[in-house]
Amino acid sequence: MAFCTNCGSQIPENSRFCSGCGQPVGAAAVVPVGPEPLDYTIQGDNLQVARVRLKPGQEIFAEAGKMVYKTANVAWETRMSGNTIGEKLLGALRRTVTGESLFLTYFRADGAAEVGFAGNYPGRIQVFELPAGRSVLAQRDAFLFAQTTVQLTVALVKKIGAGFFGGEGFILEKLTGPGTVFIHGGGDFVEFDLAAGQVLQVDTGCIVAFDETVDYDIQLAGGIKTALFGGEGLFLATLTGPGRVVIQSMTLNKLRRELAPMRHGGDEHSPLGALGGIFNSED
Repeated sequence: MAFCTNCGSQIPENSRFCSGCGQPVGAAAVVPVGPEPLDYTIQGDNLQVARVRLKPGQEIFAEAGKMVYKTANVAWETRMSGNTIGEKLLGALRRTVTGESLFLTYFRADGAAEVGFAGNYPGRIQVFELPAGRSVLAQRDAFLFAQTTVQLTVALVKKIGAGFFGGEGFILEKLTGPGTVFIHGGGDFVEFDLAAGQVLQVDTGCIVAFDETVDYDIQLAGGIKTALFGGEGLFLATLTGPGRVVIQSMTLNKLRRELAPMRHGGDEHSPLGALGGIFNSED
């Protein structure tokens, strides 16, 4: 089994070009050797910190502003991702679309060293050990850090309804192995391993991440009366297996609503608020 070293997509036998990025196969179709495993621990409960102990020469990259501390022998550099000018500009455009910083921060150890990372609000850290060519999709702002062998790109929601009403907008973060990926979400996590055809219905915005094999769509939350007065909004996200799904108990919008000085009480979604979320989806 071969994979494209440019985008991580699997390349079928006898193919001349990668179906993911169009790059000629040639020397690009190789079976990549997995990176050396990271030595890490996740400390804390709902304000977790990922502590990574780097070996000499090991390198990781992180979202700007997610580092908590580092030892003095860790060199760090902020730069655009990509090897060529074109790749850097395309990566910057994609990150602008997602609302992220144009730059990523790279950390490299000169000797035995340690770096710590955490999210920007109370929540938990989830780790994905991705083999070569396997991808996971995550909500915007979920990415924390990963090994440099991991490809971080943008994925568009394929179905218009899911993009408008699904709580995540049209843009998701796509992370492709090989390598270890760390993501962050709000509150506590619940994890499901869906069988083929198994369906899970989730409050919009509560999805943290799911395998690329999982089908993501939305549907109306029951009848009109339930949708308008049930307190859960007009729509539910529908996830169909096979694949792994991680959901969060606290979204950033819920946290903002609870902390708002003029909130009117209750955790319910108003019908007008749900419609307003079509144009202002931030979770």
